[in-house]
Amino acid sequence: MIQSVDRALRILTTLQGARRMTLGELAARLDLAPSTTHGIVRTLLAHGMVVQERDSQQYRLGPATLRMSNVYLDTLELRSRAATWAEDLSARTGCAVRTAVRLFDDVVVVHHVPRPDGTRQMPEVGIVIPAHACALGKALLAFDDEPGDPPRPPGRRMTGETVIDPAAFAEQLTEVRRTGIATENEEAVLGECGAAAPLFDATGAVAGAIGLVTPATEWPLDPAALDALRTTARAICRELGAPAGLPAPASPPATA
Repeated sequence: MIQSVDRALRILTTLQGARRMTLGELAARLDLAPSTTHGIVRTLLAHGMVVQERDSQQYRLGPATLRMSNVYLDTLELRSRAATWAEDLSARTGCAVRTAVRLFDDVVVVHHVPRPDGTRQMPEVGIVIPAHACALGKALLAFDDEPGDPPRPPGRRMTGETVIDPAAFAEQLTEVRRTGIATENEEAVLGECGAAAPLFDATGAVAGAIGLVTPATEWPLDPAALDALRTTARAICRELGAPAGLPAPASPPATA
C-alpha cells in the first residue's frame, strides 16, 4: 500500500462523511500531523478533488469527485443493463426500484426508479446503506462469500428492527441462498421495507442486486411483485452473460 495515496483517499472519505471540516479537524480525525495533512489537502485542491470555503476556511469535496462518479456510472455495465428492466419492474409493481453494488460493508445505489405514483421523491443514486440492514445488501452478502468462510457478523443497529444477532443474521442469509430473495422490514429506515434479488455476471460472481422498496404500510409485498422481481433479476443476469444453473427460487421467502 502506498502511504500517501492511502492518506489522500482517507481524507476524501472523511470529507464524504463529515461534509465540511477544518484542517485541524481533518488532522485529528486521521491522526496525522497538521503539516502532513496540509500537504495532501493542497494537492487535492490543485486537482479539484477538494475545495476550501472562503468564509469558514473549511474544506469539502470538490467538483472533480462528481466528474469521476459520473464516469463510473456511465461505464458501469450493470447499471446500463438494468435500467430498462428496472423501469418496467417499477411500472408492474408500483414500487420504487433500486439497483446497487457493494462497497465494503455498505451498498451504493447506482440506479433508482421512483414510485410511479406521481409523488415527489428524492433521487437516490449515490446513497449508501449498511449492507446488513437492507434487502439489497443481504442479497449481495448471501452470495459474495467463499464456501467455508466463517459466518459474517452483522453491523450496528440502524433501527429497532435491525437484525444484529449473528445467528439470526446467518439464518437470514441461508434463506436468501435458498430462495434467491432477500427481505427487510424497517431495518434501515423506519417506515420503509424492501425485497431484493442478486445479479450475477458472466463469471458467475454476484455483481450487484436489484430491489423493490415500499412503505411499511404496504408490506408484505404481493406474491406477484416478488415473482416480477425474480423474473427481472433473471433477465438482467442473462444480459450480463451469467452462466446457467444460478439459484432459481421456487418459493417466496417468509415475510415477517
